[in-house]
Order: sequence, then C-alpha cells, then structure tokens
Amino acid sequence: MNWNDVIKAQFETPYFKSLSVFLKQAYETSTVYPPKEQIFNAFSYADYNELKVILIGQDPYHQAHQAHGLCFSVNPGIDHPPSLQNIFKELSDDVGCAIPQSGCLIPWAKQGVLLLNAILTVESNKPLSHQNQGWETFTDHILKCCNEHTEPCVFILWGKNAQAKASLITDPKHLILMAPHPSPLSVYRGYFGSQPFSKANAFLKKNGRKEIEWCL
Repeated sequence: MNWNDVIKAQFETPYFKSLSVFLKQAYETSTVYPPKEQIFNAFSYADYNELKVILIGQDPYHQAHQAHGLCFSVNPGIDHPPSLQNIFKELSDDVGCAIPQSGCLIPWAKQGVLLLNAILTVESNKPLSHQNQGWETFTDHILKCCNEHTEPCVFILWGKNAQAKASLITDPKHLILMAPHPSPLSVYRGYFGSQPFSKANAFLKKNGRKEIEWCL
C-alpha cells in the first residue's frame, strides 16, 4: 500500500467528487488555507510503509502564511500559534528538547509521523468552516488504512474531535494515547504532563521500531 494509491482511489468516490466541487468554488471565491498544492502535504514526506505515529488535528490554522498541510505545523519564520507553543512546552518537559525556533514539523513527518488534520482545508479566519463537506469521510478512511498497518503504530489523539476517531483504531497491537487538546482553553486539564513523546518512543522501542527524534 502507498499513500498515492490510497488518495487517488478516494478521488473517484461520490463523496469526494462532491467535496471537489465545493473546494473548487471555495478557492475561487474566498481565501482558503492551505494553498491548494499543499492540501495533501502530510503524505509527502514518508510513505505508508514507514508509518510510525499518527497525530490527529482538527482543521488547518486559519490565518495567513501559517498552514501548509501538516497538523499543528506552521511555515518556517511564522510565529508559533498558542497550541504549538503548548506542544513545544510539553515536548521540553517530557523529553528535554529545547524550544524550537521554527514551528515547522516536517522533520517529524520525514520520520514517519503522519500529521493529519480531520478536515484538510479552512476559510480564512473561520475555523471549522469546511466541516461536514466530506473531509471527515476521507480522513476516516486514512485512519482505517493506518489501523491496517502491519507494524505497531502510535495514535495520538488530543481533544474530543480527535478522540472521536478512536473507534476506528481496532487492532490491539497499536497504542492509543489520548489527552486534552493543547489549546489554551484546555491545556491545563491534563495535556501538560501527558508525556506523549516519551510514551510513543517507549512503545516503538519495545516493539523493535526506530524511535522518533522529537527534538527539532
């Protein structure tokens, strides 16, 4: 299995054809993030066979120059949004990484971390504006493919929207790590101290898989 085949097969389904019509109009009539050519960026850096960790976000950042197709990641040189600041604080507390200067998470993606939003596009300054248009069906399918992976993988689900997808992860060989969302609204309800990075690496090591170098 490879990501290209998985994605292209979805293009032919009725729901995705409807989604495509919606997206064509949205990009023509409003400002939408990320840029069209970066919608599927999460699949660009490591193939399916290299998959180790699946991190689920909600929808892309909705302000200019931030989103580039990887959940929680921003383009180099862009200020870190509050959620990403909190992720980096937990990263530092959990595994001792220095707070990165860049908020670009491509180095994680290249190691087999799928940084997948549940919804892959958004209108400028309108969070969740592209929900219920078909993206959820697409990302559910991607998660089912991840669940079928022959190697043990880690699914990191932050917040209620991501945790709602836990039912798609049915193979007991995988690890599911759940915590509140790292947004300022919920970060103190148990996100800090949840140790997702060290727990993911401990699981990968126990199963004979190469650990993720989380420090950026």
